[in-house]
Amino acid sequence: MSVTVVVGAQWGDEGKAKVIDLLARDHSVVARYQGGHNAGHTVVVGSEKYALQLTPSGVLYEHVTPVIGNGVVVDMVTLFSEIDRLEARGISCDRLRVSSQSHLIFPWHQELDRLSESSLGPSSIGTTLKGIGPAYADKARRSGIRAGAVLDRVAFADALRDRALAENENIERLGGRTVDVDEVVATYSALGRRLARHVADTVNLLHDAVERGESVLLEGAQATFLDIDHGTYPYVTSSNPTAGGASAGSGLGPRLLDRIVGITKAYTTRVGSGPFPTELLDDAGDRLVDIGREFGTVTGRRRRPGWLDCVMLRHAVRVNTLTEFALTKLDVLDDFDEVKVCVGYELDGRRLDGYPDRSDVLGRVVPVYETLPGWKTSLRECRSVSDLPAAARRFVELVEAHTGTSVRIVGVGPERDDVVMWR
Repeated sequence: MSVTVVVGAQWGDEGKAKVIDLLARDHSVVARYQGGHNAGHTVVVGSEKYALQLTPSGVLYEHVTPVIGNGVVVDMVTLFSEIDRLEARGISCDRLRVSSQSHLIFPWHQELDRLSESSLGPSSIGTTLKGIGPAYADKARRSGIRAGAVLDRVAFADALRDRALAENENIERLGGRTVDVDEVVATYSALGRRLARHVADTVNLLHDAVERGESVLLEGAQATFLDIDHGTYPYVTSSNPTAGGASAGSGLGPRLLDRIVGITKAYTTRVGSGPFPTELLDDAGDRLVDIGREFGTVTGRRRRPGWLDCVMLRHAVRVNTLTEFALTKLDVLDDFDEVKVCVGYELDGRRLDGYPDRSDVLGRVVPVYETLPGWKTSLRECRSVSDLPAAARRFVELVEAHTGTSVRIVGVGPERDDVVMWR
């Protein structure tokens, strides 16, 4: 029996999908536990690239049961568009299961998201405008509609109409674009009929798998520092991507989680607004974006680049009780003459080794760097530790030394097999 959690240790976009895809080979169930279609995962298999938003990455393996857990908010339009694209490429989604307790996203959520973001002006959060926040807000207000509701067609249609009428009143008051109630009822009733075959009691499904001795992999979207409680609030997502969220969003209790893998790139990026101590606004940053192709899978937005921040990673270890790291995109640094790693912060001339608990303080810290020589050679063909140049090995060792946590996997290219098993 094994339950593994994969969580982003930075601000997202760390390459979780590649690691999940690698680990899924040895798991029977891969379950997404939070977030929605605001997060994109990209898996490269040979010449094929798969961009996933809602479907768990394990769908690419026939032996895996992919599960969308109760902590996820589901946009049915996006889900079935994704399923259609996968099946057109020969990837069956018949075995996909969607928690009856997951919440559904509707057009009014997206309009409310747009209105909220536009009202903030220059103080906007940088949300993806996918309706994620309003859907989670409805969940907290106990006014949301769950996926299990689609199993009763008449009651689901009635609930759609009631909610659409009520939300139109809210949207009109705010000066937004109201939804066509009849069109919403017709469209989403049809989608609900299609979703019904996938709806399941996924909490018991996961427990049954564990009790049979099968291995379960729980995948998070976004990342530690976008967590609504532990991230750089208010520039965060609306759920808990941290390892604690894996239990709440799947129904598997904390004592069942025996391996928690933190994913970090060999540098740092974030999308949208918020403090970023190691951000690079120079040519080095532009090179990281260009070489690493740092543009959002979902939004296409350019990511903000910076050097690797071990202060962040140490905090991610604490918050998630990480058992190990997977270090991705080390190859992006191949052509740099030197690379930097943040090992501490200074605030008003005073050294801070811990991560600040306030975003305004984080915005004022000055990073303390350790500079390492670059390796100036391609890592793409490396498949063992001995293949890595000494300077690249030193980089990995520095991460371990400053986080107190072992690196298990090192990514040296975009494809699923471009990895070095470090330990």
